[in-house]
Parts: sequence; C-alpha cells; structure tokens
Amino acid sequence: MYLLYYSPGACSLAAHILLEELAQPFKLELRSALKGIGTQTPEYLSINPKGRVPALLCLDSPIGEEAGVLTELPAILAYLALEEKTGRFIPGTPGELGRCLEWLNWLSGTVHSLSYGQVWRPQRFVDDENLFPAIVEKGRRNVMDNYRFIEQHIVEAQGPSVLRGYNVVHPVLLVFWIWGKWIDLDMNKSFPAWHRLVQSVIERPAVQRALATEGIDLKLFD
Repeated sequence: MYLLYYSPGACSLAAHILLEELAQPFKLELRSALKGIGTQTPEYLSINPKGRVPALLCLDSPIGEEAGVLTELPAILAYLALEEKTGRFIPGTPGELGRCLEWLNWLSGTVHSLSYGQVWRPQRFVDDENLFPAIVEKGRRNVMDNYRFIEQHIVEAQGPSVLRGYNVVHPVLLVFWIWGKWIDLDMNKSFPAWHRLVQSVIERPAVQRALATEGIDLKLFD
C-alpha cells in the first residue's frame, strides 16, 4: 500500500496517474496551500523536509534501505515503474532507459524548477521585489522555448523514440500541457502535435480517474 502526498494539478499528478495505471492499492493525502493544507507546516516538514510534493511512502516496507518518503518526481516514477517488473511503463534496455531518464530530468529540472519557478516563484531567484516582473517575463520566454523543443521532438518522434507509445514520460508531458493552459498559452494552436499526443493520453481510463479525483475537467483539453 502506497501513500502519495499530492497537490491537485501539480507535478504529483504524474505520480498519481502512474499509481492508477499500476492498479496498486494506494491512498492520497492532500497538500495544497490553496486548500489551507500546505507543504510548509511543521507536521509535513517532519515527513518531507524539502517541503514539496510529490512524496511517496510505502506503508508495507521501506523503499530501498532507507525509511521515510521517497521524493523527486523522476525518482518516484522510475521506482514505481521498475517495482512493477513488467516493463509496461519504463524501457528495459540501458539505452532506452537512459533516454527516458533524460526526458524526466530535463522536464523536472529545467521546465519545472527553472522556467515555471521563474513564472510562479520569482522570489526563489531574487530578493528584490522590483525585479519580480522581469523574472516572470523571462520565465515565460523560457517556457515557450522549452515548449517549442517538446513540440519539435514530438513531431520528429517517427522512428524509435521514448515519446512514442506510452510510458512514464507521458503523464509528465500531460502536466506541463495543463500548466501551459493555466498560464494562458494557446496549447492547441501553438503546439498541435503535443495536443494530439495529450488527446491520446487522456483517453486512458487511469488518466481520467486521476484527473477526476484532482478536479481537472476534461473540457480543459477541448
């Protein structure tokens, strides 16, 4: 039995989707400042000192040799997919696995932490509030550059590619597509190949269950 600490529509959605895909027994615990239950409370910081979501706890046994939660989205996705041992959601060869981890780490480190960090958390980059608007604007430009890169690689994924089929990368791409909508980007028109990919992803029952639980309306994807 797993316990996933999550926030609706955050990057933790990708881990939530994978748990639904695996049909593993799991529970969810909400952590959202917007809901009045944030990640900076003393209680949550005692569980995850990083003060972020997602965080995954196995209630039956430790994850690896260490007790406590597993953090960082790429680590959680890789752990869950590998623990299942069927290879349905993560490549099996070293080369393909390397490409998969390459995407997960770039999406997490560059697109999320850097670009969206600038858009939504400029205070993480500078203390001077007068500089916040410039940081936010630079973040939006970085997001657009990142999204053009994603679109190009989806278009070019005709041969062997981690972006073909369905694996742990696709729920993360879904999250960033949603975030693009949330910052008022025209995701359908500007990134048509990505939009088509997302349409195929949201047809999956596991994805629909996770979206419904987190209150994300399928009309967002029209």
